[in-house]
Amino acid sequence: MKTHLGTLLLAAAMIASVPSLTSAQPVPVAQGPVHIGKRFSILEDPSSALSPIDAIRTPGYRASEMDVPNLGVSNSAYWIRFDVKNDTDEDAVILDIQHAEIEELDVYLLKDDVPVPIASTGQNAPLDSRTIAQPEFVFSLPIASAEERGVLLRVKSDKQLQVPVQLHMPSRFSESRSMKNLTIGAYIGIMLVMLFYNLFVYFSIRDRSYFIYVAYILLVCLTQLAFWGHGQYYLWGGSQWFSIKASLIFTFATAIASSEFMKRFINTREHVPIMHRWLSAFYVLIGVVMTIYLFIAPPLGYKLAQLTAGLLATYLFVTAIIVWRKGSRQAGYFILAWTAFLTGTMVFTLKDMGILPYNDLTVFTMPIGSAIEGVLLSFGLADRINILRREKERSQAESLAMAQENERLIREQNMELERKVHERTAELRESNETLKRTQVQLVQSEKMASIGQLTAGIAHEINNPVNFITSNIAPLRRNLGEVVETINAYRKAESPDAVAKVREEEERAGIQESIEELDGIIASVSEGAQRTAEIVRGLRNFSRLDEDDLKHADLNEGLASTLAVLAPQYRGKTELVLDLQEMPKVECFPGKINQVFMNVMNNAAQATLARMDGRPRRVTVTTSSNEHEAIVRISDTGVGMPEEVKARIFEPFFTTKPVGEGTGLGLAIVYGIITEHDGRIQVESEPGIGSTFTITLPLQRARQLEQRA
Repeated sequence: MKTHLGTLLLAAAMIASVPSLTSAQPVPVAQGPVHIGKRFSILEDPSSALSPIDAIRTPGYRASEMDVPNLGVSNSAYWIRFDVKNDTDEDAVILDIQHAEIEELDVYLLKDDVPVPIASTGQNAPLDSRTIAQPEFVFSLPIASAEERGVLLRVKSDKQLQVPVQLHMPSRFSESRSMKNLTIGAYIGIMLVMLFYNLFVYFSIRDRSYFIYVAYILLVCLTQLAFWGHGQYYLWGGSQWFSIKASLIFTFATAIASSEFMKRFINTREHVPIMHRWLSAFYVLIGVVMTIYLFIAPPLGYKLAQLTAGLLATYLFVTAIIVWRKGSRQAGYFILAWTAFLTGTMVFTLKDMGILPYNDLTVFTMPIGSAIEGVLLSFGLADRINILRREKERSQAESLAMAQENERLIREQNMELERKVHERTAELRESNETLKRTQVQLVQSEKMASIGQLTAGIAHEINNPVNFITSNIAPLRRNLGEVVETINAYRKAESPDAVAKVREEEERAGIQESIEELDGIIASVSEGAQRTAEIVRGLRNFSRLDEDDLKHADLNEGLASTLAVLAPQYRGKTELVLDLQEMPKVECFPGKINQVFMNVMNNAAQATLARMDGRPRRVTVTTSSNEHEAIVRISDTGVGMPEEVKARIFEPFFTTKPVGEGTGLGLAIVYGIITEHDGRIQVESEPGIGSTFTITLPLQRARQLEQRA
């Protein structure tokens, strides 16, 4: 019992030692909802660590001189003390703090200067910490009728901190809020109408300016809802962090959207290219400021954000004026709309700075300005449609006149072109005939050049059997003479003695040996004549001078004939190998196809002679066929070709041989002949290894043409 008595005496002593915190008159409730800031006593808590008891006992309170105290942007917490007298017949008082941006808010009711907690809430607290469900902060204070009680508030925010406080009778609170809610609802309704209207226009004409404007309207609405607390209460209440940062995030997002809209609406890229490019620097600055505000130093970031937003708004305004002075009608609409918005923003900012009073007009100037801006910009966009339509009509008229003029010019040009076409056609016809004659001459020249190269080998090959025959003529004549003389002697002998004498002479002259030698001589002459006939027949089969029409020819026979003609030139130098498979005859011009074989095989043999590394020199010819095509492969172990040479070997007059040793027409003629036969020629080559030419010809040329058709 003594212990409890001692405790009570100690508490009474402590309370008695608390200094009087305010001498202001208590605030009556019956006077209606007015801001009561001039009745406040305010204490700054730089450490933000004072307890309610400490705050009551700490000296240094100052009297407020404003109806709505403006505490600025700082890291400090503030304690506010005022007295309330319930001069109504109701048993409670509604405390209405009309600033949703307060991050930390504690409410205490004093009873004999002992703080009794009413609520601990704020923007940084969950929504369920609010005792009365409202977007802004509303509390019911249990102050009985005719009772006078002290109220202690603790407020803290990293943003602009204002404390607009009103007292209401519970029965009239809803009535006092109805006008504000009606204003907010009207604003949202106007903005939504403009949003959906411009969204409809965007889907109708697909002009990106309308889409950006729709995004701008949406961001403006979200910004205002964040300032009013409706965003946290109705949209993103689950995130306290975003609730605190939302107003500034949406402010900068709105600034960027307005910049992008302005760039397209007044075409800054064309009218003011330098200022157009400098807008990107503002975006970088916004990014830096947002980083400071969100993650480093929120109060400093908030101050920098206010400065940056003001600079950007001024920059956009100046840019629009410059474009307007250049004759842009859209810039005029933008200046009017932006002026309305800037006026509202400026009044709102001056209210935050304490220069203008805090009242319903200054609170709602920003949404009013943004609504007026939205309406004016919508008018501007609608006017832009008319301008675009008139420009389109003017452009169509100009296009029509230009089309008519072009039509006249085209008619005149067509007449001139027809005359020139007739002249050119005649010239081209003559040139074509000359080209055909030249082509025939080139082909014949190349063929004669190839035959000329073979003349020496063929002459040597024929000369051997001819010399063999010539060398046997004298022995043949001698032996035949001896035999004839012996026969004549037998014919003249009339007696046995004369016959015996002739026989002795026959044995002495060796007539029997001469007769036996005649068989060998005649066989040798026959062999030489046969070899000569084979060479002549092979040359005739190769040239096919009597075959100028399409015929079914045996390609194996043509290859053998070509080899017979070509072999003498390379005998002992290069090995020529034939690997011929049985295959059907091919419809072709045999003489031209033999010329193809001749040119390719001759090039292959020459490529092997160019080798100096001692590797075997060999040209291998293989044939095969399938259901529709005959395939001839001519491979050599020559020097091969690099890619740049392989890509040009079929060009006319291209050659890698020294001057005077090649015309550069051989493979060009080969390509032309193969193309004429609807065939294909492919080349595979590797330097130092050799080359392979693959020639593919259709078996039935007419059938191949039908398949293509």
